[in-house]
Amino acid sequence: MARTIIISNRLPVSIAVASDDQIKISENIGGLATGLKSVHAEENSLWIGWSGIEAEQLTPTNKKKIDAALRKKYRCLPVYLTQEQVDNFYYGYCNKTIWPLFHYFPNMTTWEHDHWTAYSEVNQIFYDAVADQLAEDDIIWVHDYQLMLLPAMIRASHPRVRIGFFLHIPFPSYEMFRLLPRREEILSGILGADLIGFHTYDYVRHFFSSARRLLGYENEFGKIQLGNRLIKVDAFPMGIDYERYNQSGEVDAICEGTAKLLAETSGRQVVLSVDRLDYTKGIPERIRAFAHFLELNPNYQGKVNLIVIAAPSRTQVDAYSDLKREVEELVSEVNGRLGQIGWMPVWFFYQSFAFAELASLYRGSDVMLVTPLRDGMNLVVKEYIACRKDYRGVVILSETAGASSELSETLSVNPNDMNAIAAAIKEALEMPVEQQIRRNKILHNRLKRYTVKYWADDFMHKLQEYTCQMPYSKVTLLKPADYGKIADRYQRAKRRLLIFDYDGTLAPLCPLPEQAKPTPELLKLLNKLANDPQTTVLICSGRKKADLDGWFAKLPIDLSAEHGIWVRPANGEWHQHLALNDGWKAQIRPVMESYVDRTPKSFIEEKTMGLAWHYRLCEPDQAHVRLNELRDTLMEYIQNEKLSLLDGSKVLEVRDLNASKGNIVSMWLQRESWDFVLCAGDDVTDEEMFAVLPDGSCSIKVGADASIADYHVKESAAMLELLARF
Repeated sequence: MARTIIISNRLPVSIAVASDDQIKISENIGGLATGLKSVHAEENSLWIGWSGIEAEQLTPTNKKKIDAALRKKYRCLPVYLTQEQVDNFYYGYCNKTIWPLFHYFPNMTTWEHDHWTAYSEVNQIFYDAVADQLAEDDIIWVHDYQLMLLPAMIRASHPRVRIGFFLHIPFPSYEMFRLLPRREEILSGILGADLIGFHTYDYVRHFFSSARRLLGYENEFGKIQLGNRLIKVDAFPMGIDYERYNQSGEVDAICEGTAKLLAETSGRQVVLSVDRLDYTKGIPERIRAFAHFLELNPNYQGKVNLIVIAAPSRTQVDAYSDLKREVEELVSEVNGRLGQIGWMPVWFFYQSFAFAELASLYRGSDVMLVTPLRDGMNLVVKEYIACRKDYRGVVILSETAGASSELSETLSVNPNDMNAIAAAIKEALEMPVEQQIRRNKILHNRLKRYTVKYWADDFMHKLQEYTCQMPYSKVTLLKPADYGKIADRYQRAKRRLLIFDYDGTLAPLCPLPEQAKPTPELLKLLNKLANDPQTTVLICSGRKKADLDGWFAKLPIDLSAEHGIWVRPANGEWHQHLALNDGWKAQIRPVMESYVDRTPKSFIEEKTMGLAWHYRLCEPDQAHVRLNELRDTLMEYIQNEKLSLLDGSKVLEVRDLNASKGNIVSMWLQRESWDFVLCAGDDVTDEEMFAVLPDGSCSIKVGADASIADYHVKESAAMLELLARF
């Protein structure tokens, strides 16, 4: 049976080793552990994650005990990391690079090569752990920013396995994400998944924008075409365990500390703030805003308290120690400046509260102040609403928190606008009870429907439904291990035909056509292949004949230029293969020129029987708009002409309808009976060549686009590596 394998940075359990080597394991409550409980409840599921204990602290015997206990009772597989790996991977790259940058704090972001190296190594460790367990029909769900390289690692070795990835923090805008070194590796890693999930559609848009601008991958209807795969990207706002919080008041729990705290606020209104101590949460900003509210509304002094609960977080990172000191000094300053005998405006607690205590505080406060500077979702606001069975209480919510997109009945504020937060506090404290109840009933109904269980089940259902419907083409990734098999076929054959496109196939794509000059190594390789009397080499390109002649005239290879319009046999002369008319150019050229004027860095390439508008160097969003406009305009011009409109690799070309690489390849195929035919190309025009190949041929697509070819390789360098085997 297919298994569900959950992979996250941490396991859903806590592990402790006593001094007498006794192992104690306890289940975690809340967060991802609760969210994935329904998925992990399946009998044949497996959860892979870090044990939480540095490898140096464990003996081989302890590891065996932990492995056995976790596998038998909890269906978990631990990953062990050294102290150095934890420091560089988790406290380093994850929390000093990814976390601040993805939360729009570039000033807090550091870049260290050792941290990146550790990040890659740890992702590889997780891959090794799952690879040992993996079957092709398994379903994998990878979680969060610590493991963004992992989906592509799994995909490379298991191309048919179903993979989901969910990012629990914001995905930043392109302008922020582009600051990240190794950004292409991060994007490519995530794109190994079949279904990619974010909390909000804003993050989906940002991901699409970065994928298009940095990797050139367009999206259509929420999908990215990558080779023979369609990758779905969608928003799945995470919920909470609604019943647990809603019924929290009925739990017979002793909350003496909380009861005493609330008793001391008797007769006063309470504004509550609950967060981890993190610079993304905007805790100093909200304390200043509360003080500003008291200064603007002196009649509230002595009548309202702000209770700030900040759970310790990442204490080994300097920025968090500095933040703790800043908050403590700020609380002291505000209380000293505005406090009165018997009334201290701000109460600060640097500690974690138990569930029952926290729920009691939720029920006993009048206003929930949730104003992070940036937050992926923020579940505290949902917990507060769910706890209020009386439907009272008002939430002030930052517009930069993911939850704001679905909780429009809250009071939305800009977390950087002190005046707006102060005004919202006043509005919340004075909101009529009837209005509070009306708003909160709507919020309750929404939270009751989209719980954390619904979130997890919805994602898994979409992943299974999408991958079952997704058509897989016959194209498979050609690995170096397979090169020898193709080389053996080549060497056994007595008559061989090798057909190549040029740009993107034998040479990398370049910003300008003239920059793609063949290297001496390529020329030497082609010369060696073509000098074999049993081998014929044909380069069939869309380039002008002057380019091909200047580069390959001295080689004994056949050439075809401009999609088959011009032909030059090995060591022969060029001749025009098709008699064509170019009178249409006078009508089309001014249209293209107008788009060159309106689209910086685009240009026109004129061929014998074609005009091509290149936009590889252009700003992607503008180019995308202009491309659609130009395509629609040209369609009107060519519909009554014998012309075709061709979408190539960052180029839109108008050409004579009779010009086709397929026609040239058909001619060469008919010349004699070939024992071995290999054809390679990277562009949509090369599909014309693949379509006319006889059975038994070897067709190779270079790049990630969809194709009817038998195989694909990632780049031209891989193609040359294969040819070197010949």
